[in-house]
Amino acid sequence: MPHEIDPSFLALPLRALADAALARARALGAGHADFRFERVRSAAYRLRDAKPAGASDTTDLGYAVRVVHGGAWGFASGVDLTMDAAARVASQAVAMAKLSAKVIEAAGSDERVELADEPVHGDKTWVSSYDVNPFDVADADKTGLLAEWSERLLAADGVAHVDAALLTVQENKFYADTAGTTTTQQRVRLHPQLTAVAVDPASGEFDSMRTLAPPVGRGWEYLAGGPGAGAWDWDAELAEIPELLAEKMRAPSVEAGSYDLVVDPSNLWLTIHESIGHATELDRALGYEAAYAGTSFATFDQLGTLKYGSEVMNVTGDRTAEHGLATIGYDDEGVAAQSWDLVRDGMLVGYQLDRRIARLTGFERSNGCAFADSPGHVPVQRMANVSLQPAPDGPSTEELIGDVENGLYLVGDRSWSIDMQRYNFQFTAQRAYRIRNGALAGQVRDFAYQATTTDFWGSMTAVGGPRTYVLGGAFNCGKAQPGQIAAVSHGCPSALFRGVNILNTTQEAGR
Repeated sequence: MPHEIDPSFLALPLRALADAALARARALGAGHADFRFERVRSAAYRLRDAKPAGASDTTDLGYAVRVVHGGAWGFASGVDLTMDAAARVASQAVAMAKLSAKVIEAAGSDERVELADEPVHGDKTWVSSYDVNPFDVADADKTGLLAEWSERLLAADGVAHVDAALLTVQENKFYADTAGTTTTQQRVRLHPQLTAVAVDPASGEFDSMRTLAPPVGRGWEYLAGGPGAGAWDWDAELAEIPELLAEKMRAPSVEAGSYDLVVDPSNLWLTIHESIGHATELDRALGYEAAYAGTSFATFDQLGTLKYGSEVMNVTGDRTAEHGLATIGYDDEGVAAQSWDLVRDGMLVGYQLDRRIARLTGFERSNGCAFADSPGHVPVQRMANVSLQPAPDGPSTEELIGDVENGLYLVGDRSWSIDMQRYNFQFTAQRAYRIRNGALAGQVRDFAYQATTTDFWGSMTAVGGPRTYVLGGAFNCGKAQPGQIAAVSHGCPSALFRGVNILNTTQEAGR
């Protein structure tokens, strides 16, 4: 059932504040101005061995005014909910733009801020797809369910400790600009996670196993829904974790070498995030985003010519995927959500854009990638749901495994490392299984797969069908200075890669 915007948000003086701010910006000569009011409520619950270990419930509320004046950006924010205060914030934004213009001129630059055109969207409302808002569920019910699941794991042989956590967010945004676009939006997302820890009393060795359930743009039904309500199969996953963890504890160390890999979506999503998602942010590729985690090897001059991967590689940027963490109705520049190609048949064909970068590089329109994580931060170019597409008639995961003589099957994300240009990387996994002659042959430990981005995606010889596709993701993608955090999803099928270098991490650590 579709939800409506929270009435308590609509009761705030959103339009009056926007009118006061935009009128002042116009009067002071701004060529463009936008007003953004946000209320972001975040609650977190943590348990250690089924007992409460911490909880928080915070709300960030305020508004921001951004202007283009004299070819430069100006930005200011406030929390005083009066019309006079909103007008003063707009004046501060214009003053900042004037100061920035002087600095740019003194530096000898003739670059001016210009924005790509966007249709006027009038008065629009958008609410994300969920059944039960987690903030409508009692805290005792949330922690009670986490405790029940923790106790179930603790009762199993070999499980020494269990950490449990639940993160929940309700994000409300109101946007208005001088062109006439007005949007009001509400997004709900959550991330439940349990980790079981095993300890060998004799040797002191320990290891862990974490649930694979990804964070999602859903509601409480993800944890407690009935059949067909969108719930993860928690019973099945919790039941298998102790045995999988016990097997991992006694697994042999991997032999370093070249292996064929079948990579499960629960692991591959993170490789997509780091080696494709960040690399195809055009501000990185142009060098504008360099201080925080670097630039990109996929430079703008290679658009349409860079062979990113094999011909079975098709990747989209998407702001419309149902339950996606980066799914929106409109971005923080009033741009409507879209889906577009980033890599087609292995070739780089697109980037993620905001309105300024789109105009600067000759694109007719932004694809809606401007986002700010709070009312006190300026919108920056942020990642869409970047996803590897399945093959319409592609194989199952079991069929991919059956096509491997000597390899590994990787499940679940763990640690990762990638260079500042998103090119050289290595990743580990929650668990890895040896594949011998098309069949799984038990877990191995101490592994990491290492490659360059183009070599890795170039080695992909098959992608699974739609039934193998899973939407993974993270709550904590970082970018910009001051740092901002955004939630983003990455869908993908299982995939087969040939001849990937596998490191033994214990041997590497000893060098």
